[in-house]
Amino acid sequence: MPEGHTLHRLAGEITAVFGNHAVRVGSPQGRFDAGARQVDGSRLLDAEAWGKQLFIRFEGERFVHVHLGLYGTFDVYDDVPAVPEPVGQVRLRLVRPAGAGEQAAYADLRGPTRCELVTAAERDAVTARIGPDPLREDAEPDRAWERIGRSSAPIGSLLMDQAVLAGVGNVYRAEVLFRHRIHPMRPGRTLRVSQWRAIWDDLVVLMREGVRTGRIDTVRPAHLPEAMGRPPRVDDHGGEVYVYRRAGQPCHVCGRAVRTEVLGGRNLFWCARCQPTFRSRAAR
Repeated sequence: MPEGHTLHRLAGEITAVFGNHAVRVGSPQGRFDAGARQVDGSRLLDAEAWGKQLFIRFEGERFVHVHLGLYGTFDVYDDVPAVPEPVGQVRLRLVRPAGAGEQAAYADLRGPTRCELVTAAERDAVTARIGPDPLREDAEPDRAWERIGRSSAPIGSLLMDQAVLAGVGNVYRAEVLFRHRIHPMRPGRTLRVSQWRAIWDDLVVLMREGVRTGRIDTVRPAHLPEAMGRPPRVDDHGGEVYVYRRAGQPCHVCGRAVRTEVLGGRNLFWCARCQPTFRSRAAR
């Protein structure tokens, strides 16, 4: 599933290509046909992301709410000489017709979990249910801490709970916990607020870099391939990481084999030496 930086990057791309243009909106597949007809020919104002939720705003305070889910893709093509016929199961197509000295542009949405037309009130109801997003300027990290600081659930679960924290997926979860030497099974309520704020601040930096580059890189300069004399990582998420999908491989910091375990249906990755099991003082 795409992580939050991907949605913010996509929102910026949609705004740059279609913002303040009257666009043609269709549903070649037919499953969004009724919603598409209501905004077809309207002016698309902008798009924004809240965690993994994408909202495309049209004039009249109407929004197309998109959640890509596990298999969704939303591809944007700018400055094309002609808009081709749709290929495959296109749920939503946006078209910026050629004119005023610019070529046409189009975007195709395939396989989303959600694609529906909503009102401003319905959008607000969705965003009220999700936690703060490290990529939004209006985010309130204390809202997440209110949940984390009193929860006995593992911090590895809490970071992936979109009602607690919006936009963090499996890669950022694994990597930020490694960077802060926190075991993923440690109960949330055992963290200090200073540890939470350090995690939050790190996510802000890492995810903004992800928006800028379109990939997830979490390795500090001392552990980059050129610094360590190791080959660069080859993976479909395209970045240098410490533990994500590196089960059985040596930790870049201590050399111990990276471990993995399933939590909530998703694979955890961590280093048992760099992220030791938490022992409370009471237990000691």
